[in-house]
Amino acid sequence: MLDSHRDPQELHIGRTARIIGRAFRLRCPNCGTGRMFRQWVHMLPHCPVCKFRFDRGESDYFIGAYTINLIVAELIIVIAFVIAMLLTWPNVPWNLIKWGLLGFMIPFPLFTYPYSKALWVAIDLVYRPAEAGDFDRG
Repeated sequence: MLDSHRDPQELHIGRTARIIGRAFRLRCPNCGTGRMFRQWVHMLPHCPVCKFRFDRGESDYFIGAYTINLIVAELIIVIAFVIAMLLTWPNVPWNLIKWGLLGFMIPFPLFTYPYSKALWVAIDLVYRPAEAGDFDRG
């Protein structure tokens, strides 16, 4: 068992919850004050308050965010399908459900896009705390 005063800061649940909570509010996961997006799908390069860079400089940095976005958006469609099927059982209107949900397959990824990017930055910050090189000097 690890000594609580010797645990790395990454293991503290309060810190993790705080960082993830900031991301769900689309605020800088580092300071919690600055906004992350200029418009719905246009992420700022860095926090306007603490200057934390949201892209931490690795190639394909946001590939995890795109994966989260795809999984969450499609899970929403699957859950909606199951609910519609259960609510209309045994006379399920298959064509209505199919065409109705098809119309949501494009907007859901657009809706979840900023949250997935913010969540990805937050997850990265949980496991790799900010260092001096993660802040914009300009």
